[in-house]
Amino acid sequence: MGQKSRTAPAAPPKPTVPEELVAELVAQARQDAYAEGLADGERNATSMAAQTLAAAAGTLATQTAAMSAALDDATALAQQEAITLAASIGRKLALHLLARFPTAELDSLIAECMQSLGGVPHLVVRCHPAIADGIRDIATAHMQTSGFSGRLVVMGDPDLRMGDGKLEWVDGGLVRDIGAVSKDIDRKIAAYLAAKSGKPIAQESGH
Repeated sequence: MGQKSRTAPAAPPKPTVPEELVAELVAQARQDAYAEGLADGERNATSMAAQTLAAAAGTLATQTAAMSAALDDATALAQQEAITLAASIGRKLALHLLARFPTAELDSLIAECMQSLGGVPHLVVRCHPAIADGIRDIATAHMQTSGFSGRLVVMGDPDLRMGDGKLEWVDGGLVRDIGAVSKDIDRKIAAYLAAKSGKPIAQESGH
């Protein structure tokens, strides 16, 4: 019998790419993947930080606006209270001065008027009866220094409050009314506060 020929097993194919090159490519791929992942992470972190910052800025703006409005309200209220207190103190001081110097206001008014009443035939002064004698003496003294030579009449009027008075002559007159002055001050204060707050002024009834 003849011998069968045995074929030798085929040798494994030799790699066409060197292992060193393969290892280098794998390392490079890993490095590129890491760098790309790091960049993506940084972009995501930056985006999240920007969103967080924007949200915080919006919240801060809202809170700042609310705080500013509250501060404005508090400032306006404090100013209103200060003005009201000042007006109240002013009234009390005025009443105190009137009680202590009841003829001072009319003294000033008479002196001012007599300077321009040189040709007037007569001057009538009405005041509270309790100060009529004192006002007569004051007016007489002013006549000697002002040049007024007309007739002087001083009359006590119980309807007038202490410190109030009326000066009357042929074609004119003046009134000193502390109550009217006080109301005028109140109207001006109310108008000022309304202008500051932007609210309309309440109209007085009966007008």
